Amino acid sequence: MPTQDHISDTMERVRDPEYNPLYLIKSAKANNRPAYIAGPMVRYSKLPFRELVRFYKADIIYTPMILAREFVRNDIARYSDFTTNSADKSVIVQVGVNNVDDLLKFTEMIKGHVDGIGINCGCPIKEQVREGIGAALMSEPNLVADMVKAVKDKYGNEICIDTKIRIHPNINETKEFVDKVIRAGVDFITVHGRTKTTRSSIPVNLDAIKTIREHVDGRVPVIANGDGFSLEDCHRIAEYTGVDGVMSARGVLRNPALFAGFSKTPWSAIEMFMHLTTSYGLPFRVAQHHFSEMLDEIIPREYVKEMNETTCMIDLIDWFDRCFVLKRKGEVGFATATEPTWHLDKKLEKLTL
Repeated sequence: MPTQDHISDTMERVRDPEYNPLYLIKSAKANNRPAYIAGPMVRYSKLPFRELVRFYKADIIYTPMILAREFVRNDIARYSDFTTNSADKSVIVQVGVNNVDDLLKFTEMIKGHVDGIGINCGCPIKEQVREGIGAALMSEPNLVADMVKAVKDKYGNEICIDTKIRIHPNINETKEFVDKVIRAGVDFITVHGRTKTTRSSIPVNLDAIKTIREHVDGRVPVIANGDGFSLEDCHRIAEYTGVDGVMSARGVLRNPALFAGFSKTPWSAIEMFMHLTTSYGLPFRVAQHHFSEMLDEIIPREYVKEMNETTCMIDLIDWFDRCFVLKRKGEVGFATATEPTWHLDKKLEKLTL
């Protein structure tokens, strides 16, 4: 397994063109399916999780959002925000940025370590909107177009640029927005089918995504985002809207094997994620949250609650070993099981709950 490394001024790789997002989107289309894309999640799209969802058929995977201003000015931020390795491809770094200068500096530093840069124009978190990033940029189409154009003018096809947007209450505003970024040279567009004020409990507006895809009319690929909680959902969304790919974030957080066709997290993903987490390192509470999401549909809630009461990584590993047969890498059958194997005493206890 490749080791992880952090970005530095002296380390830069030549990216393999077969992992260019545009190539993968076209390859998926040639195989009569949408591209499978794991979306950015604050804290949760770090290297171990990216490797996990890639193991389960994700084509393209996003990092958590990185603030460009902090990244270019602070080496501690660079060290903590972004780790990668030679197997981390195809990977798109999502960036929170609100000016051309910071984006150009950010691009220069990171372009050799990723396959694309996604400008975050969709995150509705109030703190980000106040800073003029995320969904605030949906009101600044000229600024977004200027940022896209500046990067493409300087780097051309060296780096792939995505704008991840939300829809406006007036869909004509969204059409104008995408026209401007397409003219500026954007490589593809991801459309989350909710406005910045629409709650996630409200179903995604597939008709709006379809309208934007039809308006774009093949000028660049369009990716649909929102409500992709199963592989069936993803194919239904792609068929209805006509998009080139489907992005899932909350869906793959709950079931990292979603794109491989599993209806719930297989036990193999639990074993693989434990291996990746302990190999690369991940903050305990982040790892614990991942396990909580993945286990929710495969073991009784009482046991998920018990797992959530562990207080450190050693306790968490001990809890798994007390309850289940948790195989390690190198053991026969590692990361192959679909269902958990309970230890006998825990299995009897489970049956009495």
